Amino acid sequence: MSYRLPLHQRLANALNYGEFRIYYQPIISFATHQMVAVEALLRWPHPDATFTPPDQFIPQAESSGFIIQLGDWVLRTATEQVARWHATFGYPVRLAVNLSNRQFLHFNLVANIESALRHSKLDPRHLELEITEGAAMHSPDEAIGIMRQLRNLGIRLSLDDFGTGYSSLSYLKRLPIDKLKIDKSFVCDIPADANDLAIVTAIIAMGHALGLEVLAEGVETEAQAQFLAECSCDYAQGFLYGRPVPAEDLERLLQERPAPA
Repeated sequence: MSYRLPLHQRLANALNYGEFRIYYQPIISFATHQMVAVEALLRWPHPDATFTPPDQFIPQAESSGFIIQLGDWVLRTATEQVARWHATFGYPVRLAVNLSNRQFLHFNLVANIESALRHSKLDPRHLELEITEGAAMHSPDEAIGIMRQLRNLGIRLSLDDFGTGYSSLSYLKRLPIDKLKIDKSFVCDIPADANDLAIVTAIIAMGHALGLEVLAEGVETEAQAQFLAECSCDYAQGFLYGRPVPAEDLERLLQERPAPA
């Protein structure tokens, strides 16, 4: 592909030529110490084994509107993959998929998700959609309406990168969500940083008080994991438990690990 083309054109070509890949990162439960879910993460590899970083192409896809088409491809591809794993390994791993702000507010979102679930035959209970604080707070009443439609399908919802936005607690308690994801920026310096310790502890306590599960992102050390477990955090995701890997590498993990009881 010519790198002299504008990035938005290269994005469209990359999708048409099948260049994008989905990598999967394990999510573990502190209660069972087992992998219970995977997050689908979009990657754009090149023939020379380098990658275009997501923080470069995702904003361009978002601003151009191409994120709608790209997000739909991710959803369809990942639900098909996880449904195959369920059938092949009997391992009921849940799939977490990020929704961009523009994708979340798109008029055809619910229909696209219904279509992906119908095509893949993935049980909606095994799909979790991650929504950013920014999307939820952009138009709270509209967001709540969309979330309720998704929840009515049986899909789980989580609020991504919690603590980095400007959520009003009065709106947070109204959001029909199942989980808070603590942003990795608060996790990376625990347990050394007293301020981050206080923030993480407060988020976990608040989440549980609201009847929500809590997941910590960016867990890289045993010390971080131990602190989070002591605070009764429910789930963890990060390099300590596994880096994002291609589907074939994740399959090897599923083959090696017994399905949760």
